[in-house]
Amino acid sequence: MSEFAVKTENVYKSYQSGPQKVEVLKGVNLEVRSGEVAVIMGPSGVGKSTLLHIVGMLDRSDSGRLWIRGQDVSELDKPGMAHMRNDTIGFVFQFHHLLPEFSALENVLIPSMIRDEKNADKAYALELLERVGLKDRMSHKPRELSGGERQRVAVARALINKPQIVLADEPTGNLDKLSGEALYHLLLELNRELGQTLLIVTHNEHMAENAHRLITMDDGIISGQQLAGRPKS
Repeated sequence: MSEFAVKTENVYKSYQSGPQKVEVLKGVNLEVRSGEVAVIMGPSGVGKSTLLHIVGMLDRSDSGRLWIRGQDVSELDKPGMAHMRNDTIGFVFQFHHLLPEFSALENVLIPSMIRDEKNADKAYALELLERVGLKDRMSHKPRELSGGERQRVAVARALINKPQIVLADEPTGNLDKLSGEALYHLLLELNRELGQTLLIVTHNEHMAENAHRLITMDDGIISGQQLAGRPKS
């Protein structure tokens, strides 16, 4: 196993906005160790979410290299990226993106069904829903759940394929303070118990207090890194 769950080297990304080319990432070098909880902070528009999408293989960089658990994935084709993403990475976004016509249990099972429809892991989905405190809500559809409950379903869905890496983009940004703190501490507990690498983009300074490392971004680059409040286990 690689020492680093995620590593980037000189990652650049730009977008076309009308006649203007907007540079979003300007040579990002990032290293996240296996089992680490790392928080990325910085002002809006500095490239945090773009970087997370590239690490998660939801987008491609213009140039530079990306390693996931020691494998250079920069040159993988779309099917190769999709296969590795589904096997290795779980996502939690600010908006839960649950399918409204499906129950909580069915929403959790979707990645497992994509991976292997005949052997979707229903028992583990039930275990995860119990773990996130939704044992009695598994048959409810998203409209019947609170915002915090919907986001906990999204966390369970992110974990169903037992990913080694969990990427979270403003996971508490759409929740009230109490629900947001409860969800964040749930993610930290799962990191302790399952040993997954957790990379979080957030504006919430409180999150860094219990992370291993705080990474700051500014104007498309990583402008600083420091150890945060959580000791290494």
